[in-house]
Amino acid sequence: MFRCSTERMEDKIKTFSKFGDAGHGGITRYSLSPEALQARNEFVKRMEAIGAVIETDDMANMYATLPGTDPNAKRIVMGSHCDSVKNGGNYDGILGVMGAMEVLETVATEKISHKHPLTAMIWTNEEGSLYPPAMMSSGIVCHDVLPDEIAKNFEYDNMMSSKSVLDKTTTFGSQLANFKYKGKKENRLNVDKYKCMFELHIEQGPILEDANNDVGVVTCVLGMFNCRIKFYGQSDHAGTTPMHKRQDALYAASQALCYLHNEIDKLGNKELVYTTGEIVCHPCVHTVIPDFVEFSIDVRHEDQELLAKVYEIVRSLESKEWAKCKCEVQLAWKRDTVYFDKELVNFVKKSAEELNIPHQYINSGAGHDAQFVNYLMPTTMIFVVSKDGHSHCEQEYSTPEQCANGATVLLNAVLKADLED
Repeated sequence: MFRCSTERMEDKIKTFSKFGDAGHGGITRYSLSPEALQARNEFVKRMEAIGAVIETDDMANMYATLPGTDPNAKRIVMGSHCDSVKNGGNYDGILGVMGAMEVLETVATEKISHKHPLTAMIWTNEEGSLYPPAMMSSGIVCHDVLPDEIAKNFEYDNMMSSKSVLDKTTTFGSQLANFKYKGKKENRLNVDKYKCMFELHIEQGPILEDANNDVGVVTCVLGMFNCRIKFYGQSDHAGTTPMHKRQDALYAASQALCYLHNEIDKLGNKELVYTTGEIVCHPCVHTVIPDFVEFSIDVRHEDQELLAKVYEIVRSLESKEWAKCKCEVQLAWKRDTVYFDKELVNFVKKSAEELNIPHQYINSGAGHDAQFVNYLMPTTMIFVVSKDGHSHCEQEYSTPEQCANGATVLLNAVLKADLED
C-alpha cells in the first residue's frame, strides 16, 4: 500500500487558499475569474513540474496526465472543481483537485508503476455561482448520455448565453471565449480515451464526524426534486382592509408551508430531507398586502417511491384553498438516484480497509460532477470528513491528515483500477 504526503497536502491547502482569499478564512473564487485563473496557473505549474502533460477542452476543463506503461490503455481520471460559492471554504471542490494532484505527485516521486495513464482534472463552473446552472461543464460534456429531463437543462448554446448574476451584460460564453485555458472540443472527457473517474470531495455534512470516521465510501447521489409553489392573492392597503376581506398571499403561503411540514413528517422517514430556501414576495412593501408569494421546496432521498409520495403531497396544495388565494405548483427540477459503479466502490472500500483508515458507506445529498460522468463511464466518489458538517461557508475545515487520508484511499483505489483491463 502506498501513502500520500500530509506535508505536500498541507502546502497545497495553504497555497490554493490564497486564490480568492475573502479575508475571513475562506474564499470567493468564481469560475473564469482572475482568482480561478491563479488557481489554474498553480495547477499547471505543479503538474508540469512532475512531467504531466496539460490539455484543455472547449469548456476550459483541464487535464494533466502522467503516461502509463501501456500507450494504448485508456486513462483513469481524478478530479473536481476549483470554483467556489461566495464566501465559501477552502475545501469544497478544490480538495478533489488537490487530491488528484497529490496522487500524481506520489506516483511520480515514488516511481509507482502503472499501466494506464493517470489524469488529474479541473471541471469548469461546477458551482454555477456566477453563471447558473451548477455542474454546467459536466452537464455539457455528458449531455448526450444524460436522461432527457436533465439533458434539456444543459444545451450548449443556452449555456453559452447564461448571464452573470452580478452583471447581466456579461455571459459565460463571452468570458470563456477570452479565457486563457479554453482549448479544443476533441480534448473533452470521453469514453474512447478514458476508462473511469474518481472524485474526492469533502462530505459537506456531519455523518462521518458523528461516527468517528475519516473517509466515506460513496454509493450514490440521492434522487431529488425541486418545486416552485406560487400563491396569487390581491394587493390592498394594509391599514384600511378588514382582515376577513383579505386575500393575503403571504399568509396563504405560510399556511401551506406548515401543512407540508406536517404531512411530510407523517411519512416517518428520518433520512428524508426537504428545504425551503428561497421565497419571493410581491410587492414586498410594508404598507401593502402581498398579492403574490412564491417559495421553493427541495426534497431529497434515495428511494424513488418515497419521493413520489412527497411529490403527491406537494401537488395536493393546488386542490386546496389557502386564505382565499389560488395555489400553483410547478416542477422545476428532478433527478433519480444515481448509483456509482459497484466495482469502483469496492476498490475504495478495500483500499480504506487495507490502510486501516476509519470509513463507512455513505450517500451524497449534494450534487457533483461525478453524478453526470457516471452516465458516461464507470465513476465513484470518496468523501473526507467535514468538521462540524460545515460547508459552503468559511468555517469549512478538514485537517491536512484527513485530506491526506482521502488522497491515500484515492491513490490505492486508482491503482486497483489500474490492474483491470
